[in-house]
Amino acid sequence: MPAHLSADQLARDLSVRDLTDPAAGAHALQLVLGHAVEALADRWGCEVRWCRGERTVTVEDNYDNLGYRTDDVTRDTRDTRYVDDQLMLRSHSSALIPAALRALAAAPADDVLLVCPGLVYRRDSIDRLHTGTPHQLDLWRITRRPSPMTTADLDDMVTTLVAAILPGQEHRHEDRVHPYTLSGRQVDVERDGEWIEVAECGLAHPQVLERAGLDASWSGLALGMGLDRMLMLLKGIPDIRLLRAAEPSAAAQMTDLAPYRPVSAMSAIRRDLSVAVDRDDLAEDLGDRVRDALGADADCVETVEILTQTPGAELPPRALERLGARPDQKNVLLKVVLRHLDRTLTDHDANLLRDRIYAAVHQGTAHQWAVPH
Repeated sequence: MPAHLSADQLARDLSVRDLTDPAAGAHALQLVLGHAVEALADRWGCEVRWCRGERTVTVEDNYDNLGYRTDDVTRDTRDTRYVDDQLMLRSHSSALIPAALRALAAAPADDVLLVCPGLVYRRDSIDRLHTGTPHQLDLWRITRRPSPMTTADLDDMVTTLVAAILPGQEHRHEDRVHPYTLSGRQVDVERDGEWIEVAECGLAHPQVLERAGLDASWSGLALGMGLDRMLMLLKGIPDIRLLRAAEPSAAAQMTDLAPYRPVSAMSAIRRDLSVAVDRDDLAEDLGDRVRDALGADADCVETVEILTQTPGAELPPRALERLGARPDQKNVLLKVVLRHLDRTLTDHDANLLRDRIYAAVHQGTAHQWAVPH
């Protein structure tokens, strides 16, 4: 049986502001979302249906109704925030699609664009590009026109979106497998000589449509993108935390699509931690523990980076004793960079944060504290 969120964890997660929701206040993410929807609606001349839904969804809609296997690794509690045995916090905006398809089956339209935006919850590392609560957007064109949707239609969809959101950018695609698409692809755009992933797409899988009550006369296109990444590329934003910054000179720039103007950066403080962790732990696992332990103070953490990893069985006895580690664990050297976006951290502030992070990730029986405990 999967582990469930505590009442406090659930309340904290549900309190995070969804920047795509106009009811929570204006934000530049809503402008990116609007450009995407308007470009496709104008291109196709189809009906547009918005399907925001709840942040808690059924496990069936997040996984089963999208074609995920019952033994898929993404169902593990390391990747999924379960509320109870039937409900979870949506881990991707695609979790809104099954309900949107059922609504379409109940009230059909011959050609419709389903728009499913919102905050999602996922396991992720901590750095300038990643967060555990990103914003995603699913765009599915569902039609029962005589000619089924093809990969040529998919090419047209991607080209239209990139031109609308990142004008002038080169893009490419690579084949990918998704349980809810056929002819799946990953879409990358070129920036400063580097290819950056911005979307996943494909032809809507007939079985996903069938589960929702749409027969073989229907076909469609399915595309999901990260809105945070799109906005950061468009405005040249260097740190994902800036999307939620409270500092006035930064917050004021999150209401338009003008290029980001750097504001005076606070000083960074680095702390290196040598910790014992389970041998299967990844940077994403450690990132989740840090976020859980720090709560609102997690915004002070710019980066948690694994520098080296050494299996416990390869460590000398003195090192195992210093860590209080078991041979079946591993020793990880972490680089932690602390930088608050709105104020300068003192060394004492940094040491207190360092110890909270250390307590959250270290699983050995011996401890090295920065502040006396």
